[in-house]
Amino acid sequence: MKKSIPDSKFIKVRCSKCKNEQVVFSKPTSTVSCLVCGTLIAKPTGGKTRIEARVLETL
Repeated sequence: MKKSIPDSKFIKVRCSKCKNEQVVFSKPTSTVSCLVCGTLIAKPTGGKTRIEARVLETL
């Protein structure tokens, strides 16, 4: 059997306003806001997400 590699990942991002670090999914179904200040961090585009914050690493 051939193992399939998932094309979705978790991404560690830093909020540009309050510098809070947060982990988001690479294909979210709803908008993702910062847990501290409420700034928009990521929004869905039908496939991969559009990230509005600084990407630190892919987990």
